[in-house]
Amino acid sequence: MRERLNGLTVHAATVYDVRTGWSTPIQHVWNMIARDHETVLGGAPMLGAGDRAAIVVRYAEEGDSCPEWAEGFSFQFAEREKEAQLHIVGRDELGIIYGLLHYSRQVLGVDPFWFWAELPPVRRDSIEIPAVPYASVKPKVRYRGWFVNDEVCLIGWKEEYPPGAEVWAPVFEALLRCGGNMVIPGTDLPKSGIQAKLAAEMGLWLTHHHAEPLGAEMFLRAFPGKQASYKEHPEQFEQLWREAIEHQKGSKIVWVLSFRGQGDKPFWENDPAFDTPEKRGKLISSVVQRQYDMIAEQVEQPVCSMAMYGEIAELYKQGHIEVPDGVIKIWADNGYGKMVSRRHGNLNLRVPALPDSGDEGKNGVYYHVTFHDLQASNHLTMFPAPAQLIADELGQAFGAGADEYLLVNSGNILPHLYTLDLCAKLWRDGAADADEELRSFVERYYAGEREAIGQLYKDYAANTIPYGPNADDKGGDEFYHHPARLIVGHWLQGRRDTYTRLIWAAGDIPFLEQVRWFKEKAEKAIPGWTRLYEECCAVSARLPEEQRHRLEVQLLVQIELHLSGCNGLAAICAAYESYREGQFPQAFIYASHAVWSFSAGREALDRAASGQWENFYRADWLTNIANTVDHCETARKFLRLHGDSPDMFLWYKEYLMPETEKHIYLENTHRNPLPDDELARRLEERFSREG
Repeated sequence: MRERLNGLTVHAATVYDVRTGWSTPIQHVWNMIARDHETVLGGAPMLGAGDRAAIVVRYAEEGDSCPEWAEGFSFQFAEREKEAQLHIVGRDELGIIYGLLHYSRQVLGVDPFWFWAELPPVRRDSIEIPAVPYASVKPKVRYRGWFVNDEVCLIGWKEEYPPGAEVWAPVFEALLRCGGNMVIPGTDLPKSGIQAKLAAEMGLWLTHHHAEPLGAEMFLRAFPGKQASYKEHPEQFEQLWREAIEHQKGSKIVWVLSFRGQGDKPFWENDPAFDTPEKRGKLISSVVQRQYDMIAEQVEQPVCSMAMYGEIAELYKQGHIEVPDGVIKIWADNGYGKMVSRRHGNLNLRVPALPDSGDEGKNGVYYHVTFHDLQASNHLTMFPAPAQLIADELGQAFGAGADEYLLVNSGNILPHLYTLDLCAKLWRDGAADADEELRSFVERYYAGEREAIGQLYKDYAANTIPYGPNADDKGGDEFYHHPARLIVGHWLQGRRDTYTRLIWAAGDIPFLEQVRWFKEKAEKAIPGWTRLYEECCAVSARLPEEQRHRLEVQLLVQIELHLSGCNGLAAICAAYESYREGQFPQAFIYASHAVWSFSAGREALDRAASGQWENFYRADWLTNIANTVDHCETARKFLRLHGDSPDMFLWYKEYLMPETEKHIYLENTHRNPLPDDELARRLEERFSREG
């Protein structure tokens, strides 16, 4: 071998020698590489052997300079007659997959989010590869991936239910390209769906929701009508666990051990006999040990985890729960990025959710960059706090020893590319500077206006509504819609008492004051979101068409959701204030503005859902903007009954009809009631003239 090899040139007719065999995961990743090669170089790659091949794909052999840990890979170069031969060498199957995807990114120039960011690679006639060896660096986190949770947009995007490979393959491909190796493929989807099978076929480890231990069927779904009590029906519970083990034992599984109640709540809500922490902890410990033993009977060296979630974390820290040796303890953030216990209704204890100093064993993290909680979470929009919070919290978690496992709640993928990209950097390197990563992220997707676009992302987090004293108390898109609907419902039911479901934000104060609290928060945020919207539109107008479309799909639509949400929430609150003061026409006008503003949010989603994203937002069932519009429409119609009923003509006569007509008009020529929108606009114009 020469001291210094020449490099090699990759072109359309380059020959690849794949010596790994054609397992299903290898076939999937080869299909990706073949597609990438043809897209970039203009021709399908050829398969061959020996010196004909410029690129060899193989497993590590004795003497190879390939990293020795699981999933390691390297690029090595061998001498040929005219140019070097590149060997992509993997320690195991995932090592081969990551090696090929590294080649795709670094040589062919394919971005990890090429599909989701609509960023096709640059067309090239040929690519020069210098003969510089490369060895992968061991990731900070051993098991790392996404929980595709609350994925209603993915579910509703295509007609097929449950979603097919057309939806799931781009999700799993992006995860692999980000260096992820583990996934929960959806939330409570029919087990007949393709999602778990396809994830396994693409080489990913599967894991489970903490409310579905071992990935088993829910007890009440399997045994309707029976009490979901392990004490009363241990055989039925264990039957479900045994079936789940039998079904999955041939796959790569990070088994989740847990015992929560049906519907993701404390089990004692179904079984009130367990009325002390000691009783609860003892049962959970015994059930988890039983689950572990059942797995160990059929799986050699199983990888197991246990969710330290909600009440289980509290019982564990109180010393009431024992975790089997070797089981990874999974700690969760509060849904808003802070590693503290999550808010339950109005109770927000913010108990630290990390292993204590000296905690033995392996630990990991379940982390949300998107969340759904019927209060203030971000579902259709990005993480609302500054992204550095993510880097700081995960960095601290790793420092506390919770670095064996990182599961990121990825939601619907499309709205969360920046934060998912940041998390990939963190599970790879263990630390990140959010500003530096933002610069890198923007540079990948935009050729111009990079500084301005980066500032838009920073200003986004600066404008989200701070609803509490903590850095993570920042409102996402659900902050506007769920409180607005609660306010309308309480109002139209004739209630004036403090609404307990709003105490978490506004406090334990009279309902009118709670409404004013939300109105003030929304009104204060409107100028900032208006400026940011105008700035984003100005930047967008200076971009080429493809990049303008990307900015509008990735960021502008989210700004529009916040701006329309602020306007709508402020307006419906103002409508209630005017109603309480007996100013019914004015309240009607404010309610109309709420309808128009919230409708603007829905229209923004429809505009963003163009091209390949057609119908992407039609299943907006969680933030549910259409539901908010319906609530405000109902309030508006309710208000019109106060003074304009029964003929829906009295406000027109009182405020809009010329004085010369009021006393001599004929009903047959004037009794065509104005539609709500037109009446509201004409009333507003009349009142504005009066000052």
